[in-house]
Amino acid sequence: MRIISGKNKGRQIKTPNNLPVRPTTDLGKESLFNILNNYFNFEAISVLDLFSGTGNIAYEFASRGSSFVTAVDSNHACASFIKKTADTLNYPIQVLQVDAFQYLKQCKQSFDIIFADPPYDMEQIPKIADLVFQNQLLKPSGWLAIEHPKNIDFSAHPNFYEHRKYGKLNFSFLVNFEE
Repeated sequence: MRIISGKNKGRQIKTPNNLPVRPTTDLGKESLFNILNNYFNFEAISVLDLFSGTGNIAYEFASRGSSFVTAVDSNHACASFIKKTADTLNYPIQVLQVDAFQYLKQCKQSFDIIFADPPYDMEQIPKIADLVFQNQLLKPSGWLAIEHPKNIDFSAHPNFYEHRKYGKLNFSFLVNFEE
């Protein structure tokens, strides 16, 4: 895993083999950030990374200058690894070891970008978008980006913006259209 851009561009991060994760590929991450870069100044945003796993996406936001990044993962080993790596890289990442759905139900702050990369075999993937919008967790013009398997379709959601496919990788983008 490597950081693609920002102050730690090109830095390799060695992840333990025992983490139960499926990290976003470099191609997928680069594509995701190329899209987001057209809409956001990373230095001026708050980010929530759900199902953070290795912290891959959280590190990329922090490397690009995001000063408020929250990484959420329920797995103790994942949360510990993210915290240790964020401390080593001196990244402003708040790490929370908690179930992502519980966090979405109880969260009282809003974010400019929420990224979610749930396990592909999880049945409640569509519920992520519902909880984000029901609980008003996105700031006006904020984006929810969900990485998901091809059999999930968010196009009927009222906040759907677009779907992008990169090989086996699928991203759906939903937007808080309030100004």
